[in-house]
Amino acid sequence: MTRKVDVIAIGTGSAASTVAARCREAGWEVAIVDSRPFGGTCALRGCDPKKVLVGAAEAVDWTRRMKGKGIRAEELQIDWPELMRFKRSFTEPVPKRREDGFAKAGVAAFHGRARFAGPTIVQVGEEILEGRHVVIAAGMVPADLKIPGAEHLTTSDQFLELNELPRTILFIGGGYIAFEFAHVAARVGAQVTVLDRGPRPLALFDPDLVDQLVERTRELGIDVRLGTEAIGIEKNSNQLTVRALARGETDTFQAEMVVHAAGRVPEINDLNLGAAGIEWEKRGVRVNEFLQSVSNPIVYAAGDAAASGGPPLAPVASYEGQIVAANLLKGNHQRPNYLGIPSVVFTIPPLAAVGLSERGAREQNLKFRVKMEMTSTWYSSRRVAETYSGYKVLVEEGTDRILGAHILGSEAGEVINLFALAIRSGMGATDLKHMLFAYPTSGSNMARML
Repeated sequence: MTRKVDVIAIGTGSAASTVAARCREAGWEVAIVDSRPFGGTCALRGCDPKKVLVGAAEAVDWTRRMKGKGIRAEELQIDWPELMRFKRSFTEPVPKRREDGFAKAGVAAFHGRARFAGPTIVQVGEEILEGRHVVIAAGMVPADLKIPGAEHLTTSDQFLELNELPRTILFIGGGYIAFEFAHVAARVGAQVTVLDRGPRPLALFDPDLVDQLVERTRELGIDVRLGTEAIGIEKNSNQLTVRALARGETDTFQAEMVVHAAGRVPEINDLNLGAAGIEWEKRGVRVNEFLQSVSNPIVYAAGDAAASGGPPLAPVASYEGQIVAANLLKGNHQRPNYLGIPSVVFTIPPLAAVGLSERGAREQNLKFRVKMEMTSTWYSSRRVAETYSGYKVLVEEGTDRILGAHILGSEAGEVINLFALAIRSGMGATDLKHMLFAYPTSGSNMARML
């Protein structure tokens, strides 16, 4: 028997849950589908649990940096099993809480993998759902590395559930996951290697500040190998051997665990999109300016599953969910605005960015001035014994518009939010420079950065 509803949301993360809640509040009949525990990537397998681990590593690192400056830290260490129990106190309640919330709101929730059986029909196991609209917000999964032995890889999801941390860990990839997890693992005491096939990791961030972060990462004892591409993995007893190609020569690396950190792709390949006439590409479902499928007007997409102009971040997914809900309820009238969206790599110290890079600004033929400085001698860094910190800010000539801001250092993630606010609200650099900030705070550094 077919169940008819107003909207079917595929996924239970930030985007899908937002759509479901908004449409149900408007009186629509809503169904939501997920084959994984309800809650989505950020709450269960990404931002939230990761930051719990990072928080412990930050506490240890801060204390160690202050050795000889009034703090004694000889016995300080991270108890991994205890930390994981603390982490699970955040994640374990989420699925039931999310499911109870759906039930209370009157949203029909379905466990299982969704597959399209027609332009408006979605099958979940034996259940057949027919919607006036369908929203695809299924998130992402690790990309297929297409190398022999890939079955021996540990995913980031699995890393976040480890009861014990291996003594030797190798990360394939040089993005957020690799650097964030490597910084945590190293401070727990693991011997860590990072292999990145590119000439510089963290490609979306300012190269000068990335170079500083790589130097700090190596100082921690993490072996960062650039221009090194993994080409195969072999398992021998309790050890894994990774074969890699670097400058035309083959090298081998051994570790107890090899973690996939080489990118993620939209989890849409098995949705049978062709049966619904839905066009898609590598970045996700192809959508128009209203986040509506370009080939099936019944369908919308949001978050990591949409080939929109937004970065794959949880706040963006939630924002796109709001846009989709508004367009469903009142017709297409809202378009997402991706100006000034900040992003942070939660290493220690963190690296943050918002707006344009120097290269991006030049590609747009903009005239701008750049102010850059390494700030380890500034009070805000010296106070916490942070030896790697700096910033770069781009301001357009003539308009005083802040084009981009890039920060490395303690509390960079908080300060970048202030720059994002200025960029989205159109506040000029001079206005921000004349702000009176509480002092001493990291935010008060903004005046010196401009």
